[in-house]
Amino acid sequence: IEEAARTLPIVLASNFSVGVNVLFGLTRKAAELLGADFNPEIVEAHHKMKKDAPSGTAKTLAEILKATQKIENEIPIQSIREGDVVGEHVVIFSGPGERLELTHRAASREIFARGALRAAKWITGKPPGLYFMQDVLGL
Repeated sequence: IEEAARTLPIVLASNFSVGVNVLFGLTRKAAELLGADFNPEIVEAHHKMKKDAPSGTAKTLAEILKATQKIENEIPIQSIREGDVVGEHVVIFSGPGERLELTHRAASREIFARGALRAAKWITGKPPGLYFMQDVLGL
């Protein structure tokens, strides 16, 4: 991909949902503001036919948390596979006497196509390079 990005503009994303990418940004900001007093964890749910656990989105959230809070240990991830759940991700920050939860729920797989189309329109005419959904959304 990096080699191709030398001659083509490419948008690379683990998830093209606009809402999930906003969740990535909110997670980063919350981790910065809350600091080490708040312990993060992730709960994610998908349909029972989904093969991977944890999902790529949950792994990305964990990477954001580890990098932002400079955590060396693994971030706890609970993966649930049941029914026909399209996708749900909850980032939980547990602190002394309080708890903050950031949640994204996908009601339809159409959100991924809408985000990909938005990225395709945005990248049209851009110079070669590797871009991310944060660039597309101005985050």
